[in-house]
Amino acid sequence: MEQNEMLEFVKALSHADRLRIIGALTQQPATAKEVSETLGLPFREVINHLWMLEHGGIVSQQYETWSVDAKSVENLSRKQFEGQPREAYTPTPDLSEQRRKVLASHLNPDGSIRQIPQQPAKLQIILDYILEAFTPGVIYTEKEVNLIIRRFNIDTAGLRRDMIDRDMLQRKSDGSQYWRPDAVNSESSETQSRNDSGEAQPKE
Repeated sequence: MEQNEMLEFVKALSHADRLRIIGALTQQPATAKEVSETLGLPFREVINHLWMLEHGGIVSQQYETWSVDAKSVENLSRKQFEGQPREAYTPTPDLSEQRRKVLASHLNPDGSIRQIPQQPAKLQIILDYILEAFTPGVIYTEKEVNLIIRRFNIDTAGLRRDMIDRDMLQRKSDGSQYWRPDAVNSESSETQSRNDSGEAQPKE
């Protein structure tokens, strides 16, 4: 499996409307127009979502009719557990050296998390990595949040709690809605990592 394939798969599932589209296509194959009418979504948005899902290997198109590509999804899931020897994950070169080292030592080639670090600064880097699968401004149910996190690691409850505790994800008091706040950015995450690692901070 390509090392970025997992992340593309997760990103395709990280939008609430895309999950609704998958649900509709699970019931029966349909054209983009039929999906648009069924879900009450703008036609152009449906097209864009379908392209994203197709890129993630989740749906396929035949004669303008879209359907869930069950075989592709099954193959993607099965490849994660084939038990074949795994090489080290290779992070993108635009990351800082610290982040690249942490990701390389804690991720599998498919982008899933091999080991959750206990050190707060390293955990922050892993959480930042997971956060990229969530779209700012999109409202998620707890089930959808768990589905996204599960693609990275089975400890959905623990990772979700860590992200909530660090304000990387926010939720309603009853847990019915979750969202990624726009304020979360790389600068604040870097600050959190430095604080957690125990490095001295400038005095105010």
